[in-house]
Amino acid sequence: MPEASVLYEAKSGVATLTLNRPAALNALDNDLVARFADRVEAAEKDPDVWVVVVRGAGRAFCSGMDRTALSAGQIGDAFYRHWIRALNCLEDMDKLVVGVLHGYSIGGGLQLAVACDLRLAADDAVLGLGATRHGLVPDGSILRLARIIGMGRAKELTLLNDHITPEAALAMGLVNWVVPAGRLDAKLSEIVEKAFHASRTATGQAKRLLQASFHTDPRDMIEEIIRAQAVCRSSWEIEAANRAWDTRKKDVRFYPPPSP
Repeated sequence: MPEASVLYEAKSGVATLTLNRPAALNALDNDLVARFADRVEAAEKDPDVWVVVVRGAGRAFCSGMDRTALSAGQIGDAFYRHWIRALNCLEDMDKLVVGVLHGYSIGGGLQLAVACDLRLAADDAVLGLGATRHGLVPDGSILRLARIIGMGRAKELTLLNDHITPEAALAMGLVNWVVPAGRLDAKLSEIVEKAFHASRTATGQAKRLLQASFHTDPRDMIEEIIRAQAVCRSSWEIEAANRAWDTRKKDVRFYPPPSP
């Protein structure tokens, strides 16, 4: 029986979703995107998961849409609905999402990375889009990319389809860190540890408000911000943070949370 096209592991507060078509450089087909969307939603609903990590098996993170399936007419509306469902859930969930890029991270692979909160790239990563060269729009990044790197850079990547180096991606803010390939896991562990020192409640509220800031005048969000702060002030995390401050510890690791 063939191995699943998406692997899922939840351990010690971290859910790791691994694209698992290494022979095809984790190219996206109907089966993979449907499974991926389901696994993302499972991670979103799991109360024991605080951080979600998205990776690729083998030599690449993801080489984009399966061009063989596309040319055979096998990519239709269902593909895009599953794909957008997955990306929206990554962006909307109240948990930190980290994309770990190595090798080819192009096309749909870069679109997937853009939907993550943070992007960690190996120094061997190759980044770029390519959809317009194949007669399509980059559906996963077209509404997100300019918010991260600005309209001019977004148009350049989207319309000219150049591949860029991790260093260039870091300079334009497309990725957050670049490390040697052999240090990916160590750097990821550092990021996860930092996330465990941030309140899950506050993380979720902050993600939501950051997204809303692109659509709403800050002056119209005063009451929404006050409501978010009220949610945070009623959380167990702020009680733990206050206790740490009062005992001059000043810092607290929120994961694992206390037993009920």
